[in-house]
Amino acid sequence: MSGHSKWSTIKRKKGAADAKRGRIFSRLNKEIMLAARNGGGDPDTNIRLRNAIAVAKEANMPKDNITRAVKKGAGELDDGSIIEEINYEGYGPGGIAVIVETITDNRNRTTADVRHAFAKFGGNLGETGCVGWMFARKGLITFLKTAVKQDQLEEVAIENGADDIKEDAETVDVTCAIEDFEKLKKAFEDAKFKWEEAEISNIPQSTVKVEGRQAESVIRLIEALDELDDVQHVSANFDISEADLQAME
Repeated sequence: MSGHSKWSTIKRKKGAADAKRGRIFSRLNKEIMLAARNGGGDPDTNIRLRNAIAVAKEANMPKDNITRAVKKGAGELDDGSIIEEINYEGYGPGGIAVIVETITDNRNRTTADVRHAFAKFGGNLGETGCVGWMFARKGLITFLKTAVKQDQLEEVAIENGADDIKEDAETVDVTCAIEDFEKLKKAFEDAKFKWEEAEISNIPQSTVKVEGRQAESVIRLIEALDELDDVQHVSANFDISEADLQAME
């Protein structure tokens, strides 16, 4: 299993702990605020905001919290705080490429935290652009294999703009161009397919295989980055076998 799918599987298994710490709502709140700030507070005309609100509702984020985040991002509730979106790029154990997407109100703090995580777990924080060319920005919709009939899912996907369908032991990943993302989501909704995740993501163009201790170090690095308060998403191009993953559990 590689990159996003592998990390998504691991996160699902520890999702209850994440929710308990309140980190999911914190991330969703920041994403809604930034989307509203950059594109306005009307989800009918702001695709990023519409998607952020949909994800927040799926996570059972209270309606009042969503409304407040939209108003705050749109400048209707100005508390003097300034948030910005910063992406970091670097290399992990085995030479894997890593992109870290953050939303922060303190650039210096976030940079220090990300740099420390890379250094602690055998990686190196690089310059902007050093690995970005290894990824493509696409829509990504992930399904549990046990929850869908794959032949029907593939039919809906192909007819509604999907450009690739990949599967592993537990999931099916459907990717598409960003401009087809909303159309594809709606098609799956109309067909009564329930996804585990639906987001715009950095999809690796190729992967790097890591094994044994190196694979364990990769997972520890990605987990350390993902647990930082300012981090929204972590993308990487690693490939780890099911056997190595099971050995870590």
